[in-house]
Amino acid sequence: MTQAKKQHQTQALHPESAHAIVIGGSIAGLLAARVLTDHFERVTIVERDPLPSEPQARPGVPQSQHTHILLTQGYHSLETLFPGIGDSLVAQGATRIDWLAECPIMFPSGWAPRFPSEIKAPLCSRTLLEQVIRQQLERNDRIRWATPCTVTQFIPHPQRAALHAVQIKDAQGKIAELSAQLIVDASGRNSHAPQWLQHLGYAPPQETIIDSGLGYASRWYRRPCEFFEDWKSIYVMAQAPNYPCLGALFQLEDDRWLVTLMGINHNYPSTNEAGFLDFASHLRSPVIYEAIKAAEPLSKIYSYRGTANRQRHYEKLTQLPENFISIGDAICAFNPVYGQGVTIAAESAIALGQCLQHQHKRYGAGQWTGFSRYFHQQLVSVTRTPWLMATGEDLRWPQTVGNQPDLITKLLQWYMDQVVSLINEEGDVYQAFLEVVHRLKAPTSLLHSQILKKVIAKRISHPSGEVSTSSVRGQL
Repeated sequence: MTQAKKQHQTQALHPESAHAIVIGGSIAGLLAARVLTDHFERVTIVERDPLPSEPQARPGVPQSQHTHILLTQGYHSLETLFPGIGDSLVAQGATRIDWLAECPIMFPSGWAPRFPSEIKAPLCSRTLLEQVIRQQLERNDRIRWATPCTVTQFIPHPQRAALHAVQIKDAQGKIAELSAQLIVDASGRNSHAPQWLQHLGYAPPQETIIDSGLGYASRWYRRPCEFFEDWKSIYVMAQAPNYPCLGALFQLEDDRWLVTLMGINHNYPSTNEAGFLDFASHLRSPVIYEAIKAAEPLSKIYSYRGTANRQRHYEKLTQLPENFISIGDAICAFNPVYGQGVTIAAESAIALGQCLQHQHKRYGAGQWTGFSRYFHQQLVSVTRTPWLMATGEDLRWPQTVGNQPDLITKLLQWYMDQVVSLINEEGDVYQAFLEVVHRLKAPTSLLHSQILKKVIAKRISHPSGEVSTSSVRGQL
């Protein structure tokens, strides 16, 4: 008997907490479903794609052929939800990476130093991560799957401000209603929930969109047998506002490389072979080009441009169905270049569990008074910092569309520039910076007196803020 089943058998659930529905079987939906199994007898995941039996891309996840990062705090959150998932990933081909020691990053100031740290996580493809999470859920006897099925509308409750069911349509066009006590929208950036709610008389949420015009192209390669570098991933960063091109290379399962090239403000990488290699050769360092120029391609070049930061402000609505919530990219989608999506999905799922516990303690199991608004307001505490970090960086670029940076944002950008300028010279500053990036510490930790002193000293010694050419070239 699995640990999960033992846990389920010891829980006494209120009869009215019988069923929850999750719309969307991507990572955010899967993680939300895992948490819901602690509170509901049945959890049905409605997914429009047929689910593959092995790690492979799905039509509903067009970004799955591109690089994904599991930040260290995200990995810790996954281990909370699925104890031992890191070992399961490694057993199926993932590797473990020390992000400080085994991932060289070229910043505007040069190559960051490398040394051992505890900033670690599994390194794997998006498809493998999603597959292993599904495997974990398939062992949970409270999970049900409705796939391939599409949700077409919400059905209101006849007696109160709540949803009674969702209408679903299967691959043969058959229509059915699926009722539930809680309905979770995890259907991603293109969620139709605002339109379905509007059809029932609810105001749609306001949206904030900040779009830097980033597009990327990715290709899989066979890792050359003669390749003996000591890194598992490598980044060459862009440099605002004048150098909008960047790239990354990941060593992933089955002895493959995944290379992703990115361009900001519509400076898109090419999807033909010559153009792809030419783009790589013109990054601020040619290291990625040198690695792949003679490597064997294993795929076509995949392109993706749906990268705008988009936030739907459900927390500001005064009226919503009590038993409806939105999670993942359906409520707050980040520019994927910053690698925050999977981690925030995991943290959001944990926040959902905490909100359910609070709701049951305050109102009793099966009562949903005020739950939707409470959850969406609590979720803001999870998404606020990563939103500010992503949009603050995107607003550095002159053609970014959306709210322009205010004075506070400009001050924060200036201070982060000073911190980054220290990275290639000060290992402790770099470690502090990565701890913030991996959500192990709050951004305010970069205001520590020791870092402030180094920022001030650097400004005194280099008042113009210029970085020497030799520093930028550095050593890998």
